[in-house]
Formats: sequence, structure tokens, C-alpha cells
Amino acid sequence: MGDLIGSRIVVTGMAGSGKSTFSKRLAAKTELPLIHLDLYSWKPGWIRVPSDELLVIQGQLLADEQWIIDSNDVDEALLFSRADTLVVLGTPWWLCSWRAFLRGVRRPKGSQLPEGCEESVLQRLRDEWAIVFRNWRNRHIVPQRDRSLASRCPAGIGVHLLCSKREIDDLLESI
Repeated sequence: MGDLIGSRIVVTGMAGSGKSTFSKRLAAKTELPLIHLDLYSWKPGWIRVPSDELLVIQGQLLADEQWIIDSNDVDEALLFSRADTLVVLGTPWWLCSWRAFLRGVRRPKGSQLPEGCEESVLQRLRDEWAIVFRNWRNRHIVPQRDRSLASRCPAGIGVHLLCSKREIDDLLESI
């Protein structure tokens, strides 16, 4: 992929930051396999996968030599040991919240749900709109956590902090 972007990429950011959209565009550009980690976080019937089990799943997914992981919940030790690129989407909290609000109204085309998990319109509205409040509540915490994660990355991991649509487009165009 060159010096700009590697072949084991983690894309993270606040809920609604555009991780899935960016990851799909990146996967189309690089032809790397895309893994939406959220799909592995739930068992049928919306039962949360226990953290120790999820850690094993993440380890298996990250064992391959080429991937793009889309998540804001990747184990830091696995990230540091396996990833060669970290992309942090620093989308403003209010835009993330607006996107979550819209997602609650209409499920974006091509959205996937975990296997065995169905959702009603009411459940989708409740879940997505709860993100609006959570984003507001965490509007300082999540960006600080992401910047801290980026600053602690070992020297071999390329870090891209993208805070605008232009920066996102520029990175994708340069690949």
C-alpha cells in the first residue's frame, strides 16, 4: 500500500463519526478485506459477547496479514501488536450526533446487523438516539481518549488524525 497507509488498518472514532463509510471507501481503494467489529460484538438476540470472548475473536480476526477493522472498541494491546496504521476520525460530536439521529430515522442502505439480531423501528430509534446523548456526554472524553491512543502508538504504526471531510478525502485520494 506504500508508506502512506499499511495493510493492517484500524479505523476508530466517536459513534457516528463516519467509520463505516470511510472504511468502505478505503477498502474499495485498497482492496483490503473490511471487518466491521460491531458485527462480532453480539450473539443472536442482541446478547453482548463477553469481553474475554470478544478479545479472543479480535485476536483471530487480527491474525490475518491484511485487513481494515472498523470499530471504536479494539483491544489496545492487539492494536499495538498487529496494526500498522491507525486512522482516527475526529468528527465533531454534534455532527456525529446528527448522523446518529438520522440513522435512527432511516437505516442507511447497505447496513448490516449481527447474525441473529433483528431490530424494530422503535429499537433502532431508541438505540441510535441514545447515541446523541452519549456523544454529548462524552464530547470531551472520546476525542481526548483517541488522541491519547494515537500518541501512545509505537513508532512502527502510522497514525492519521482526520478531523474534516477534506482531510478524509485528501487521504483517500492520495492512496
